[in-house]
Amino acid sequence: MTPEPLHLGVALDGAGWHPAAWREAGARPADLLDARYWVDLAREAQDGLLDLITIEDALGLQTGHWSGPEPRTDRVRGRLDAVLIAARVAPLTSGIGVVPTAVVTHTEPFHLSKAIATLDYVSTGRAGVRVQVSVRAHEARHFGRRTIPQYGFAQIDQPQPQALVAELFDEARDWVEVVRRLWDSWEDDAEIRDAATGRFVDIDKLHYIDFEGAKFSVRGPSITPRPPQGQPIVSLLAHRTVPYRLAATSADLVYVTPHSTDDARAIVAEVRREQADAGRQGEQLHVWGDLVVVLDDSESSARARLARLDEVAGEQYRSDAEIFTGTADQLADLLLDRASAGLSGFRLRPAAIPDDLTRITRELVPALQRRGVFRTTYEAGTLRGLLGLERPANRYAA
Repeated sequence: MTPEPLHLGVALDGAGWHPAAWREAGARPADLLDARYWVDLAREAQDGLLDLITIEDALGLQTGHWSGPEPRTDRVRGRLDAVLIAARVAPLTSGIGVVPTAVVTHTEPFHLSKAIATLDYVSTGRAGVRVQVSVRAHEARHFGRRTIPQYGFAQIDQPQPQALVAELFDEARDWVEVVRRLWDSWEDDAEIRDAATGRFVDIDKLHYIDFEGAKFSVRGPSITPRPPQGQPIVSLLAHRTVPYRLAATSADLVYVTPHSTDDARAIVAEVRREQADAGRQGEQLHVWGDLVVVLDDSESSARARLARLDEVAGEQYRSDAEIFTGTADQLADLLLDRASAGLSGFRLRPAAIPDDLTRITRELVPALQRRGVFRTTYEAGTLRGLLGLERPANRYAA
């Protein structure tokens, strides 16, 4: 039986996911705050016919410590806003989806709804958003509107931190609901634009959303007409039950972090149970596996490159996702094995840019194409189309 075609994306973060990546010979650390750098990365991903790129973001300086910033000066510090990077990249690309990260814990849903709707317009239907929850005290202190206690990583499974996590993810669920309602608050044909009659808009086709929740009270409608996709893609990264539940309730795509095929099978099963409990068993929810990738001409040389990066960093690199070291062909085999567990695609995190990004687009993609499991041309003009998702009906239309 021929395997199902795979979906593939890359997660872009600075010079790469390894903290020493910026010191590699081919890196461009001087360009990290230059819009052309991000356009170049997006176009490279597009040349590989990838489904999408995600752009990392946070509301605090980059850090390897759970509890807050670290005093090291040999790490990349400072970043551009992901949504604004996406708005720059989108008009200069075609085919590939553009999915910035939004930290929803400290961001008003009305603001982000119109930003992502605008991104959908400037990309002609290739926008999405990666919803991220912040439980970090130092990020909360930037805003001063709420207090989040300082917890260490070892404390995260204790009752009080878990109660906080549950509260923040409940808030994130409401955040997504508000955003989705705002995207629907204009019917598709609300704009008439008839100069002869002087009617630009049909006011009866703009709708109040009247959302009342624990944290948000939003009347609407949006100030931005309904996006080209109707609903841009909502995605999130999840590691355990509470975020799986948010994905099952509210998302189109969830990135998960299995460390084996059996682990992937168990995670997919849990996500599907949560999806059924949420009453969405008839809807398509993509579950993609995340992997950090270090690619080279041989497995031994890939391992040696990772060891060299670790030596430069002064410590072993660790990640929430599995770290793969090997060749593009070996990675292709691994992805097919993991796909047999129910994953419909993968989001790859290049350890070093451009080296691992170009090996994904120029070596991994051809390896998957030879196996008959990856596209040879973009088959749709929208991100929803690439993911096989229909354009949803407007909930407020008669």
